[in-house]
Amino acid sequence: MSERTIKVCVAGAAGYSGAELVAWLLRHPCVDLVGLYGSDRRAGGVQAERFDSLHPLHRGETDLRVEPASAASMLAKKPDAVFLATPHEASWELAPELLHAGVVVLDLSAAFRLREPALYASHYGGAHPHPELLAKAAYGLPERNADAIAHASLIACPGCYPTSVILPVAPLRRAGLLLPAAPVIVDSASGVSGAGRSASLKSLFCEVSYQPYGVLNHRHGPEMSQECGVEIVFTPHLMALDRGIVSTIHPAMAPGVTLAKVRHCLETAYAHEPFVRLLPEGSWPSVAAVNRTNYCDIAVGSDPTGRHLVLCSAIDNLVKGAAGQAVQAFNIRFGFDAALGLGAVAGAARSEGTSPAAARSRLVASERSS
Repeated sequence: MSERTIKVCVAGAAGYSGAELVAWLLRHPCVDLVGLYGSDRRAGGVQAERFDSLHPLHRGETDLRVEPASAASMLAKKPDAVFLATPHEASWELAPELLHAGVVVLDLSAAFRLREPALYASHYGGAHPHPELLAKAAYGLPERNADAIAHASLIACPGCYPTSVILPVAPLRRAGLLLPAAPVIVDSASGVSGAGRSASLKSLFCEVSYQPYGVLNHRHGPEMSQECGVEIVFTPHLMALDRGIVSTIHPAMAPGVTLAKVRHCLETAYAHEPFVRLLPEGSWPSVAAVNRTNYCDIAVGSDPTGRHLVLCSAIDNLVKGAAGQAVQAFNIRFGFDAALGLGAVAGAARSEGTSPAAARSRLVASERSS
């Protein structure tokens, strides 16, 4: 394995996904984390604040401060790569200047995920300011697009809901197992962290409830349809958990398609992927089984007649749906094993009663000996 060290900055480190990303990168054996920044929403005159003050779970893991974000301040650190865990408006502002300077940009927002510029006006509140970059961006789902990721300067990391849907559905569509003209019905439930860290009434402790939202117009719908190659009718739900996503998917299968064919297709698609687990028949995914991991668990079943198939998936929305997936794409882009630095749970050092430095040393030794 290469002993290279990649210099990295993270923008959006004050938010949930950004903090999760920092936690994983601090334990990555080939990352030198040189700068942390807020999103543009925190940049106006905000004093730099220590990361572990904003996120006390990570006390003692780093003395880096979260500074107001600007491309110039990031470029002053001479990074090889910058992760943008920022609102899409901030990514639109920051990414072009970083790319012009030769920095690899891994964007966790939706700023560059959609190939059709017109969809931004209808789903993201305005025309895309840099439509020329959409064709250059690699969609950053490692299991489906590793070759493009390996050569990209701009990597558009998928949304959390789309990840939970694309992984089980896309292989079936590619294999011709779905009716091409029929929509795939998806019901997904997400923990409250998926709404971000900003205060809102529906995410207050006494207000949060299991409920649908964004019915028939959620902005992740076009992303799913684009990457699955079939119409997705998507209904998201909020659930009273801090993190995690479960998606229940009802595909319209082509004539003659059986449960056995679907299982074989998924087994073949993900036989060599370390973070996709196809569960045994009769087992179904759960949030608890993927909590704080980069796994996507998938299950499939049918009714006794074999005419109705149900797919189900589970991910941690902050890891496989955001930070962990971004690190996985980073590994591919810089020529490392895709799983490097993702084999331990973020924050594990504290639960083990050891120092973060000692935990990192053990992880580095483990990763480099494998």
